[in-house]
Amino acid sequence: MQICGLIKTSLLDYPEHISATIFTGGCNFQCPFCHNKDLVLRSGELEHLSKKEVLSFLQKRKGILTGVCVSGGEPTLHHELPDFLNEIKTLGYAVKLDTNGSNPDMLMHLMNHHLIDYIAMDIKSDLETYDLVAGLDQLLYSEEHISFILSAITKSVNLIKNSNIPYEFRTTVVRELHKESTFQNIAHWLNGSKKYYLQNYTDNEQVISPGFTAYTKEELLEFVKILSPYIREVSLRGIL
Repeated sequence: MQICGLIKTSLLDYPEHISATIFTGGCNFQCPFCHNKDLVLRSGELEHLSKKEVLSFLQKRKGILTGVCVSGGEPTLHHELPDFLNEIKTLGYAVKLDTNGSNPDMLMHLMNHHLIDYIAMDIKSDLETYDLVAGLDQLLYSEEHISFILSAITKSVNLIKNSNIPYEFRTTVVRELHKESTFQNIAHWLNGSKKYYLQNYTDNEQVISPGFTAYTKEELLEFVKILSPYIREVSLRGIL
């Protein structure tokens, strides 16, 4: 298990929980607006934490922390993930998984074995522009492989929507990559979903391809209006 980071206390990463957040290395996407450049592009060069270290920390924090968020990178790329989550659950923690949805088989396994209590899946864009926004073109994936990934993402959305596990879908909104028609398409795709959050893009040196720009709050609220008739709860996150 490649563990590249640990936030020891967070009030933001897991709704209704005081949590620790664990970051796994590596990702099969290369979203140009991603804020975790090192985790995606050079995770092998980073200092790693051992599973034993992390579990020892969580053991000591029992009674203070109530949840653990496992993020990335993309956690579902790691075959050891189920065993790791089982050990976290054994300590009594609720587990939240952040995922790009590209591995529905792993997602189904985690659900069926009751290893996750909350799922947050990133929706990069509508299906028409997903490959561009997720940076799949930069990874030189074949058209066949891109089609396979889009099919997997669609399967994950359906798995999550039809599960009994609390969940959210979320999109980081980038002016150069998303437009009104993007959210019209997403509204129909996610029709009937429970929760969907829009997060505004912010530029910094850890972005894979810096230089993108954000929408205004007023513009984002117009996207919310497009989405709201189709999704039960649509909100802005992290925007004052």
